[in-house]
Amino acid sequence: MKNMNQLLKQAQQMQAKLMEAQNKMNEIEVIGSSGGGMVTVTLNGKSDMKKVYIDPKIWNPEDMEVLSDLIVAAHNDAKSKIESLMTEEMGSFLPAGMKSPFDF
Repeated sequence: MKNMNQLLKQAQQMQAKLMEAQNKMNEIEVIGSSGGGMVTVTLNGKSDMKKVYIDPKIWNPEDMEVLSDLIVAAHNDAKSKIESLMTEEMGSFLPAGMKSPFDF
C-alpha cells in the first residue's frame, strides 16, 4: 500500500507541474512572419490569433492572392513556433522514449 500512496503522490505532483506548464504556455505570445517581415501574425499559447500586421507597401487590391499566401505563411510560422515551445515545455513530462503528441 505504501507504493500505491507514493505513486499517487507522484502523479499529483506531475499533474501540478503539468498545469503550471500549461498556464505558462497560455501566457506567451509568438510572432510569425513572412515576406521578410512585411506580414506578421501574433498567436498566444492557445494558438488564438491576437494580431495581424500587413505592411502597407504590399497592399495591392489587384493581387490579393499574394497577400493571402503571406498571411497563411506568417500564421504557419507562428504556429510552428508555438508547437516547438509546447514540445520543449511538455517534453520533460514524458517518459523516456515516448514521443510528444506535438511531434508529427
